[in-house]
Amino acid sequence: MKRSRHPIESLIAPAGSATRDGLQAPALDEYRVGRLMTWLSPAFPVGAFSYSSGLEWAVEAGDVGDAASLRAWLETVLTAGGLFADAVLFAHAHDAVAAGDATRLRGIAELAAALTPSKERHLETTAQGRAFLDLVATVWPCAGIERLAGSWSGEVAYPVAVAVAAAGHAIPAPLALNAYLTAGTANLVSAGVRLIPLGQTDGQRVIAALEPLVAETTTRALATALDDIGTSALRADLASMRHETQYTRLFRS
Repeated sequence: MKRSRHPIESLIAPAGSATRDGLQAPALDEYRVGRLMTWLSPAFPVGAFSYSSGLEWAVEAGDVGDAASLRAWLETVLTAGGLFADAVLFAHAHDAVAAGDATRLRGIAELAAALTPSKERHLETTAQGRAFLDLVATVWPCAGIERLAGSWSGEVAYPVAVAVAAAGHAIPAPLALNAYLTAGTANLVSAGVRLIPLGQTDGQRVIAALEPLVAETTTRALATALDDIGTSALRADLASMRHETQYTRLFRS
């Protein structure tokens, strides 16, 4: 019986196939796949567990109160909010490193640091970005990270940091971006499980339901021009701003 393909499989060039620039795609060995899994694991010390991207305020305000409303909130964030903007920045940063374009990479890093809509979201993305780069540069150094350090001395947003490392280790952009969005979605679901609260099974159901949307967002982000980046998830942006003055808080954002 022929196995149906997962949406992300169609985005990954097999070893030996021609890429868009005519070069041969390298074999994606298990070491690099494992490396990507390690970097995006909840155990990787970037402090992801301490951020909710405003979800904590959304729960207190009554916008999110069960599995269905959590799923609806995350669908919006994925398709029209911060995760989509992150995905576009990720795609372009990965491409700039793969092309060896330090000038373009600097512009993307600068734009990513400037685009965050609130003080807490800025802290969330730049603190994780710095922690990620520092550790990966120490344990898994690569030319991509060196190129970023040589072209940009400012704060680095988390999606840019992960994209630079992935490109530097020849991990294809579609695979790396899908994994990044999956990890980001799972982290927010974990926050929702603790805040609402939800059972672990319900949390996993939300993650499973969002899998097709993660794949679709990956495809769309890879095809989105940097000039077309933008969001329309106003309530999510307001949530991150309101969280700054929320009286009781479990999360940093």
